[in-house]
Amino acid sequence: MNKIPNRQAICDVLLKAAKTDKEITVLCSDSRGSASLAPFAEDFPHQFVEMGIAEQNLVSVSAGLAKCGKKSFAASPACFLSTRSYEQCKVDVAYSDTNVKLIGISGGISYGALGMSHHSAQDIAAMSAIPNMRVYLPSDRFQTTKLIQNLLKDDKPAYIRVGRNPVEDIYSDTDCPFEMNKANLVCDGADVAIIACGEMVKTAYDAAQSLKRQGISVAVLDMYCVKPLDVEAIIEVANKVKVIMTVEEHSPFGGLGSMVSQIVAANNPKKVINVALPDEPVITGASSEVFAHYRMDAKGLESRILELE
Repeated sequence: MNKIPNRQAICDVLLKAAKTDKEITVLCSDSRGSASLAPFAEDFPHQFVEMGIAEQNLVSVSAGLAKCGKKSFAASPACFLSTRSYEQCKVDVAYSDTNVKLIGISGGISYGALGMSHHSAQDIAAMSAIPNMRVYLPSDRFQTTKLIQNLLKDDKPAYIRVGRNPVEDIYSDTDCPFEMNKANLVCDGADVAIIACGEMVKTAYDAAQSLKRQGISVAVLDMYCVKPLDVEAIIEVANKVKVIMTVEEHSPFGGLGSMVSQIVAANNPKKVINVALPDEPVITGASSEVFAHYRMDAKGLESRILELE
């Protein structure tokens, strides 16, 4: 069982890269522990800035440093980064075209028991609506590693959302197909296609494997690149199947499901089922309990598809 969360994978990549690249600068909002970035602060204190609980300043200072040639990585809980500092993300990062990578940690319902104030069920929609802002939700530690390695090579804005807890591996150190801004087909199928992002990809894959044993062929498309969305991959998988299901740890409005529905409706109209968090404050509990309650776990996705028969 994997015990390495995606946030730690981000730190591991930055630690290695910072040994030879002194322009890498990490900024936190009293969140180095939650972001697993404490080792970076210890090893590279002159490349680390602690902003305290001041998310707006976190983003603005990151943008200012980027204008001075730094490669800024700003880490803060996704619930605050995507709301409290939204204007700074829009103006100082995206509009100003600064080399800032915004890392939304503990995304979705990772802070389950803390309730709606600490949930980020709107960040995909909000960040995707900003021109010149890319949005990524890597599915496991190996894909997270590949993503951060690639983001270090460019100087454009991006928002990366990762969860708090470790996610079971989908890929491996030697088998992790990755192309920037291209979705990855985890498994092929002819009956149903599940298009998922973030930690929901593993859930979708587990459901697909169980359904396969029951004679139902399910494709799983890992849409880690929510923006820019891989339109070609969506159209290709839609042409193969009868029904499409999207799965996201997000509100049912403006996220992956909405985007996929637009593409399918315009190119190959067919039924699209959007599985997402409800439009209400979710129940209190651990992530696994919340997902099970709303039938967003593997068993829940499996039962939803069986109901289509």
